[in-house]
Amino acid sequence: MKKTDPGRLRPGGRFGRQAEAERNDLLVLNAARAVFAEQGPHAPVADIAARADVGIGTLYRRYGSKEQLLQHLCAIGIAQTIADLQVALEAEGTGWEALAQYMAAAVDARAGAFAGLAGTFSLPDEVSTANDRARGLAERLLRRGHDDGTVRADVTTLDITHLVEMFSRCPRRTEQDDHARRRMLTLALDGLHAARTALPGPQPDWADYQRSWGAPGRPS
Repeated sequence: MKKTDPGRLRPGGRFGRQAEAERNDLLVLNAARAVFAEQGPHAPVADIAARADVGIGTLYRRYGSKEQLLQHLCAIGIAQTIADLQVALEAEGTGWEALAQYMAAAVDARAGAFAGLAGTFSLPDEVSTANDRARGLAERLLRRGHDDGTVRADVTTLDITHLVEMFSRCPRRTEQDDHARRRMLTLALDGLHAARTALPGPQPDWADYQRSWGAPGRPS
């Protein structure tokens, strides 16, 4: 399974300050995902800047506040998720193989690392719209596996989201950590294959999940 290359999301042919800003965005996005996975939702911006090797003054000159930074990181993060979903939808093979390809890319990029921040900052409308688009693509991807009988029928897109979030929180401090994560992901992916044993409990509810991302201080 191919690793996601965040650099491919950067439009070509750009130079100077714009290209530098885009490179910094990707560095900060990857650093933020790593720091939040290791330290939790209250990790300081200074640690993100240090991990990305970008001056904290540079971050605050561009974004003004931690909330603005997080909003921007969510925007470029969901753009990366949409790109990964589109690649998986175009892939050959069974529905399970395409789903496994997407999940491997999403986990490798720590696409769910911001889940612990749900409800702590407001999401811009454009991010919410992009989230809806990503959900639609994920539903198409899962439906492909359901239609060809390779993915168990009781798996939902929210189950996939929760799996990605769980693996995104795993710290990766050593080569052994990476090895263990890949083994656990392989076990989880095998569990998505069509099976007879029903999943326990009711299906997870998207409405509940979306409420968790409601703006802080506001009823969702």
